[in-house]
Amino acid sequence: MTTRRELLAALRRAVGEGAVVWRPEELATYEFDGTVERSVPHAVVLPESADEVQAVVRACTELGVPVTPRGAGTGLSGGSVPAKRGVVVSTARMRRILEIDPVDRVAVVEPGVANLELSRQAAKYGLFYAPDPSSQAACTIGGNVAENAGGPHCLALGVTQNFVLGLEVVTAAGELRWLGGRAPDPFGFDLRGAFIGSEGTLGIATKVIVRLLPVPPAVVTLLAAFPTVGQACEAVSSIIARGIIPAAMEMMDRLCIEAVEARFRVGYPPGAGAVLLVELDGLEGQVEAEAGRVRAECLEHGASEVRTAQGEEERALLWRGRKGAIPALGQLAPNYYIVDGVVPRSRLAAVMERVGEISARSGLRIANVFHAGDGNLHPLILFDEREPGAAARVLETAAAIMRVCVEEGGTLSGEHGIGAEKREFMPWLFSEADLENMARLRQVFGADAGLFNPCKVFPGGTGCGEMARHAGAVRAAGPDAYV
Repeated sequence: MTTRRELLAALRRAVGEGAVVWRPEELATYEFDGTVERSVPHAVVLPESADEVQAVVRACTELGVPVTPRGAGTGLSGGSVPAKRGVVVSTARMRRILEIDPVDRVAVVEPGVANLELSRQAAKYGLFYAPDPSSQAACTIGGNVAENAGGPHCLALGVTQNFVLGLEVVTAAGELRWLGGRAPDPFGFDLRGAFIGSEGTLGIATKVIVRLLPVPPAVVTLLAAFPTVGQACEAVSSIIARGIIPAAMEMMDRLCIEAVEARFRVGYPPGAGAVLLVELDGLEGQVEAEAGRVRAECLEHGASEVRTAQGEEERALLWRGRKGAIPALGQLAPNYYIVDGVVPRSRLAAVMERVGEISARSGLRIANVFHAGDGNLHPLILFDEREPGAAARVLETAAAIMRVCVEEGGTLSGEHGIGAEKREFMPWLFSEADLENMARLRQVFGADAGLFNPCKVFPGGTGCGEMARHAGAVRAAGPDAYV
């Protein structure tokens, strides 16, 4: 069995002394992501190149030590939490934008580049990168690739999968390979597509070629207030049924509105049961015409007010409220747990009613903010983890919501991934044969030994118990503790 001293020596040979983190007080930063899961790694490495990533993976493979890839740690499914401890490979130092090509409209970036920074740099050429998670100021392209991240403006344009052309990856077997390239739609099996959304179970992306889009010439942002969430949901379905596909359609319920106003004072209508934020972009005449049709549909379905943002400052303020809605919930409760599920748009109103019933039965308040246009729900369960049994109640409530999504014809994740938190729900959608066939893909990337991001995506697995139980013991472990 490998000792920590032996592991640290191997890692230092791979990346150098200054790129290895091992002290307990430093490791605590890497024991969690945006979920309730906790597990402290034995060590963390911060490579600066693909060669160093490859050296780390090979060293861990030789020693039989689990590897957990990590981007910015903003994930919301426990994906970057080291379930079996081992080594966390952080791509935080690989943050160079290597190329922006305004002619072919592509960029080549390292995985640690922040999502928003790519669009900031591309803006110099009149271009932008479309996938825009709410955490885009912090989350990185590598993490977006791992989770196939979406965002508010993915309704009309698509998610990460639709904007990544090629990937340089270090596979779980320690091989350096290119998947795809600069040209769209290559021939052959789409291993690039298989890697995107694999949640760090197949390897680590070390370079990413992404597609950029021209900044639209005109943008109109509307805010519609409704007495109830149900009416707002019906308006969403009606707008899209009329053939209008906005760039974004985001919804917040009364609890979210209350939290956002307390935190940001953006001017959402007081007393509204729900607000719908709709953004349209394109040619000026087309956008103005569609904005008029959206306004009419909202009023037809009971909107009490429909407001158009007057200028970029007001538009940015409205979006600040939407993108800051989740952290703003700290105004209402010490803790929140975010659920990520998808349902058909036609079932939005019914599902939201059932979520309300679950909230009443559990005694837990649930705030709702979601990508209404594509039916991607984000119920946020508010609680206080200091209350005895609170965490267990929250997880039971989250499971009940996920069950409703599946029963209503939906699925388990829209953009946060399965990770550790929803892997036991996979049999609700997939047969044993389905799951077995999915798992076989790991062999292609050399991940069949189960050392690469273990205890994620698939149910079961030896040693995949509750991660949080290990944290206290690990903090007390010395440098010679066994791996």
